[in-house]
Amino acid sequence: MSTSPASVFHAAPAFHATVLGSARIGPNRELKKAVESYWGGKIDRDALEKVAADLRAGTWTAQHDAGLDSIPVNTFSFDDHVLDTAAMLGALPPRVSGIADDLDRYFAAARGNDDVAPLEMTKWFDTNYHYLVPEIGPDTVFTLDASKVLGEVAEARALGVPARPVVVGPLTFLLLSKSTGEHDRLLDRVDELVPLYQDLLSQLAAAGVEWVQLDEPALVRDLDDATVTAVEQVYGTLSQAQDRPAILVASYFGNLGPALGALARTGVEGIAVDLVAGDSADIAGLPALADKMIVAGVVDGRNVWRTDLEKALATLATLLGSTGSVVVSSSCSLLHVPYTIEAESGLDESLRTWLAFGTEKVTEIATLSKALRRGRDAVASELDAARVAAEVRASDPRLRNDQVRGMLDSIVGNRTRTPADQRREIQRRHLDLPLLPTTTIGSYPQTTRIRVARAALRKGEIERAEYLQRMRDEIAEVVALQEKLGIDVLVHGEPERNDMVQYFAEQLDGFFATENGWVQSYGSRCVRPPILYGDVARPDAMTVDWITYAQSLSEKPVKGMLTGPVTILAWSFVRDDQPLADTADQIALAIRKETVDLQAAGVRIIQVDEPALRELLPLRASQQAEYLRWAVGAFRLATSGVADSTQIHTHLCYSEFGEVIEAIAELDADVTSIEAARSHMEVLDDLNAVGFDLGVGPGVYDIHSPRVPGADEIAESLREALRAVPAERLWVNPDCGLKTRSTDEVTASLTNLVAAAAKVRSELDR
Repeated sequence: MSTSPASVFHAAPAFHATVLGSARIGPNRELKKAVESYWGGKIDRDALEKVAADLRAGTWTAQHDAGLDSIPVNTFSFDDHVLDTAAMLGALPPRVSGIADDLDRYFAAARGNDDVAPLEMTKWFDTNYHYLVPEIGPDTVFTLDASKVLGEVAEARALGVPARPVVVGPLTFLLLSKSTGEHDRLLDRVDELVPLYQDLLSQLAAAGVEWVQLDEPALVRDLDDATVTAVEQVYGTLSQAQDRPAILVASYFGNLGPALGALARTGVEGIAVDLVAGDSADIAGLPALADKMIVAGVVDGRNVWRTDLEKALATLATLLGSTGSVVVSSSCSLLHVPYTIEAESGLDESLRTWLAFGTEKVTEIATLSKALRRGRDAVASELDAARVAAEVRASDPRLRNDQVRGMLDSIVGNRTRTPADQRREIQRRHLDLPLLPTTTIGSYPQTTRIRVARAALRKGEIERAEYLQRMRDEIAEVVALQEKLGIDVLVHGEPERNDMVQYFAEQLDGFFATENGWVQSYGSRCVRPPILYGDVARPDAMTVDWITYAQSLSEKPVKGMLTGPVTILAWSFVRDDQPLADTADQIALAIRKETVDLQAAGVRIIQVDEPALRELLPLRASQQAEYLRWAVGAFRLATSGVADSTQIHTHLCYSEFGEVIEAIAELDADVTSIEAARSHMEVLDDLNAVGFDLGVGPGVYDIHSPRVPGADEIAESLREALRAVPAERLWVNPDCGLKTRSTDEVTASLTNLVAAAAKVRSELDR
C-alpha cells in the first residue's frame, strides 16, 4: 500500500443537497412483514425481492422529487449493512459456508438456525441500532462480490435517479469486526482490503457511477497514531487510482479530530461531517480542505426536532470561505428516525409544528440548499415558519413542572443503600431461593391472541374491561407455564406492554407516544421511540396491579418489571433544550416512586432494566466519566428508595460492556443479568477484574435465534460461568426477554434450562 498520497482529483458533477442514508424497513414496516413471511415459508424469494425493490424505488424517487440531487443507494439491507459488507468481502463465518442458497446463508449468519449459531450483535456506536459483528479469523480470505451494490446502482439509473452508492469503508469494517484468532489488531489486515476496494471503485466507474460514499464513522472515536496513519495511507492509495468515481468519505456521530487532517491530505474529493453531534471549528483551520467538497450535516438525522434553519444557515456560512464547496445534508443516515410526521393523527397541532421526521428532514435539507444557492428571500416563508414554531415550543407550559423539580432538589443526595453484603444476607433469609436460581428476563411471547386483543381495543371493538381480562388470562397462562417448568423466580410475562419503553412513556407526563413512528432496531425488529418533550412526572402507579395479580397466582416470588431511567432516555427521542442528566433524574424519580409502591404491595424482587447503559456512552474518552457519573446516579436514585429485604435486579444486553464495567458494579444492583451467550461468557472476566461481588446471571442461551439449545449445552455454559462466579452468586437465565420467540421455542428452551440448572446443582452437591 502506498504511503505517498498523490492527489488525483476526479471531476464529477457537483451536487447540493443529500442525505447520508435512508430508512429501509418501509413506512408501514413492509420489509419486516415480508422478511418474516419469507422465514416462515409463506412467500418465496421472488416475492421478497419484489417488496425490497418497491421500497427502494419509492425512497429514491421521493427524495429526488423533494429536491435532493444525489441519492444514496446500497443503504438498503435485508438485515444489516455491516453484515452486507461482510458478505461483499467474503467474510461471512465459515460455519454458514455449507448453506447453498446465498440469502439463506446470509440470514443464518444474522439469526442462526437449528444447526448454526448467529454472529454476535452489538450497538452501532451510541445509537439503539444493532449491527452484526463480523468474525475475522486467520483463515479468512477476503474476496469481492459487488453484485448487490451494482444491482442497486442499475435499479436507480433505470429510474433516472442520480445514484451515489454507499459502502462501509475498510477501516470501519475492520475496527468494528471481531478477531477469532490470536492476532487481535485486525486493522493490520487493511492491506488485504485495499485492493478489493480498488476493484470495487473500478467496477462502479465502469457502471457509470460518478460519486461513491465510503462510510467511516469509526474515525470519530479516539484514535491512536497508527490508526490515523492508516487513514492517510488507505485513502491516499484509494484516491490515487485513475479508474474510479469521486470519493466522499462520510463520518457521523461526532468530530473527526485528527482523522480530518489525515483525510484532507489525501486525494479524496469530499468529506461528510456531522455538525449536530460535532462542530465546524476544525474545518476552518485546515487549508488542505480548500479544494474539498464538504457535505455538511446540519439537519439532525438522529432526533425528531425541527431544524433551527437560521442557526443551520449560519453554520453553513462559516464553511463557505474555507472549503471548495458545501453540500447540505443530514448529520447521519435517516435510518434512525421515522418516515414521516404525516402518519401521526394523534398529535396536537402545537407539538406537530416542533417535529420533523425523515420526509420533513429531506424538505429541510432542500430548503437550506435553496437558501444557500439563491439567498434567504427564496425561502423566506419557510424561515418564518421555523422561527414561529421555535417560539411556540419555548413558551409551552408543559416543558416545566415545578413540583417535580422541587422534589428532585429535596432528595438529590439520596442515592445509596445499605452495603451489599448486609443486604445479601437479609435477602437470603427473606427469599429462601435454591442454589443457581432460575429466572427469565421479563417478557414472554407476544402471541397472536395478545396482538388481536390490543388491536381490538385500539379500534374500539372491545371495552377496556374485556381487554384487561384477556391480559390477566395471558398472565395466568405464563405463570402456570413457569410453575410447570420449575422456574424459581417468576415474571408476569408483560402481555400488556407493547414495548418496554413505550409502555411507560404512555403513562408518564412529558412524553408523546407515536402511532406509526417505527424505526429499525435490528433485523426485522422495529420499535416506536416515544417523544420526550417536557418535564417527566408519574401521575399514577404503572405496574402494581399487574404484578400483584401475578403474585397472587404463585407462592414463588414474582419480579416487578420496570425499565430504567437511562434506557427510557436512550430509547426515546429526547428533548434537546436541557441537559440529559436533568432529564434522566426526572425519569428516575418516577421509577423510584414505582419501586416504593411495588414494595408496599408485597413485591419482593424488582428488576429495573438498563440495557442501554453502554449505548449512551460518549464516543470520546474525555466525555465518558461525566456521562457515567450521572447515568449511575440516575439508576441509584431510581432504586435506593426500597428496604434492604427487597432485591433489586437489573438487566443489560447486546453491547460491548468492557468500557463500562466499573459503572455496572457501581449500579449496586443485587443481581445483574447480562448478555453472555454470543460472546461466550467473556463479560464475566471483565466483572471479576473490577472486583464485582454481587449476584450475576450471565445469559446461557441466545434468544435472538430460533435455535433451541440443548440441556447439555446450557449445562456446559453454566460450568464455564462457575469458573468465574461462585455458585452462591450465580443465577441462571436467558440472554434477554422472550417476546420475539414462539411459545414452543420458549417452552423447549426453558425446559432445557431448568434441566441444566438441576444437573449442575447436583454436580455441586457431589
